[in-house]
Amino acid sequence: QVRVVESGGGLEQPGGSLKLSCVADGKISKIVTMGWYRQAPGKSREFVASITGEGIPNYGDPAKGRFTISLDNARNTVYLQMDRLLPADAAVYYCNLDLIQRDPYKYLEVWGQGTLVTVSS
Repeated sequence: QVRVVESGGGLEQPGGSLKLSCVADGKISKIVTMGWYRQAPGKSREFVASITGEGIPNYGDPAKGRFTISLDNARNTVYLQMDRLLPADAAVYYCNLDLIQRDPYKYLEVWGQGTLVTVSS
């Protein structure tokens, strides 16, 4: 069994910064990618950013130029540093993990429960 747990959400003012964390736990043989999606009220879930197990990042349009994703392989933890926050960034942020599980070896996709980010003055 593999699970991910997000943290770091909260209330921040426009222009401020937040750092989200997502820790993966369980029978992990290899992280393929870890990333973040977000969903605002009344909107569909959208891609924010992801990073491969080798450390290659990929950013969606909402994140380009303002957010930075990083991966600590030793801790199975992905971070999302969000700077210059906008009210439009307010959403529930979900961690997504694509991995190879061990015992038995198989591909899995795992989602977290989400962490709420509110951007308001």
